[in-house]
Amino acid sequence: MTFVVTDACVRCKYMDCVEVCPVDCFHEGENMLVIDPLTCIDCGVCEIECPVDAIQADTVEGSEKWVEINHRLSRTWPVIRLKGTPPPDADDWKGVPDKFERYGSDTPGKGS
Repeated sequence: MTFVVTDACVRCKYMDCVEVCPVDCFHEGENMLVIDPLTCIDCGVCEIECPVDAIQADTVEGSEKWVEINHRLSRTWPVIRLKGTPPPDADDWKGVPDKFERYGSDTPGKGS
């Protein structure tokens, strides 16, 4: 089992999960985070910390898409180890469905 970041992170990007990760498996994109499934140790601490429930186990039905996206993007996005400032309009994007298809981006973030 591993954990993956899903659609709910897009344009929210709160980053509470980053600081609790013991193995630095998060990678930063311009408007979301992803988890490197090869680095994740399946501790689940990040899932609890996410304020928008954007992190789920890869055993959840329908997670195959997110495993592929997280794996692909974690290969090119920089590691993020420190919690940054979420976008100023992050709260406006909470609960908006299907954000990845409309607003997802392959553009890397800054990392830390």
